[in-house]
Amino acid sequence: MIPGAGADVTDRNDPPGDGSAAAPESVLLEAGRHLFAQPCRFVVSAASTAQIPETTLPEVAFAGRSNVGKSSLINALVGQRMLARTSNTPGRTQLLNFFDLGGRLMLTDLPGYGFAKAPKDRVEQWTALVRAYLQGRPPLRRALLLIDARHGIKGVDREIMTLLDRTAVSYQVVLTKADKVKPPPLEAVTTATTTELTGHTAAHPEVLTTSAATLAGLPELRAALATLARPEAQREMP
Repeated sequence: MIPGAGADVTDRNDPPGDGSAAAPESVLLEAGRHLFAQPCRFVVSAASTAQIPETTLPEVAFAGRSNVGKSSLINALVGQRMLARTSNTPGRTQLLNFFDLGGRLMLTDLPGYGFAKAPKDRVEQWTALVRAYLQGRPPLRRALLLIDARHGIKGVDREIMTLLDRTAVSYQVVLTKADKVKPPPLEAVTTATTTELTGHTAAHPEVLTTSAATLAGLPELRAALATLARPEAQREMP
C-alpha cells in the first residue's frame, strides 16, 4: 500500500461533512474562489511509491494523456504561472508532483499516460507509477480525468476509467483546451462524454469544460474542489 493518511481523513468517496455540496451555487463559487486564493506551495516530487509523501489532507489528482494540459490547468486554478512546470513536449512531467493548497487540500500533478517523447522504458515506468498511485492512495478523494476537448475520450483514457471503476476511486472528467473548439463541436463532445460516463460506476456525472488560456470553467472547477477540501477551521498549519 502506498503511504497514506492519518485517521482523520474521510473516506475518499464520502460527501463532504460541511454540507457544502447542497449549498447554493453562489455559495459554492465563493467557497472555491476563497480556497484557491490561499497560498499554494510545492511539497515534493516522487519518482517511486516509496517517495510519495504521507499526508492528512484530502487529495485531488490531475490525470490524463500526455500534453492534455494538467500542469497548465493547475497553474491557472491557483493563479501562479510557474507553480507546475509546463511544456509543449508530451511527457515533460515524469514525476508525481504534490502541492499543498492553503493547508486544506493536496493537489497532485501526475505524469501523462499514452504517447510521450521519451524512451519507452521510462514511459512504462511512470505509467506504472500513475496506476499504482491511483489504485492505492488512501487520501485520494477524487481523480480529475482531463480529456482534450478537441479529441474526446480515447482508448487509453478508457483503460484508466476501468481501473478507477474497479478500485472504486471517484473520478470526474474535465474537458481541457475548450478555447480551441467551436461551440457546436464542443457541445457534441460534452454530450458524448456525459453519455459514456453513465456506464462507469465510479464516474462523477457532471462533466466540466475548461480552458487554462481563457480561464473559462475555472470558477466551477474550483467550486467542485472546495467541496472536497478540509474545512477552513481545520486547516493544517505549515
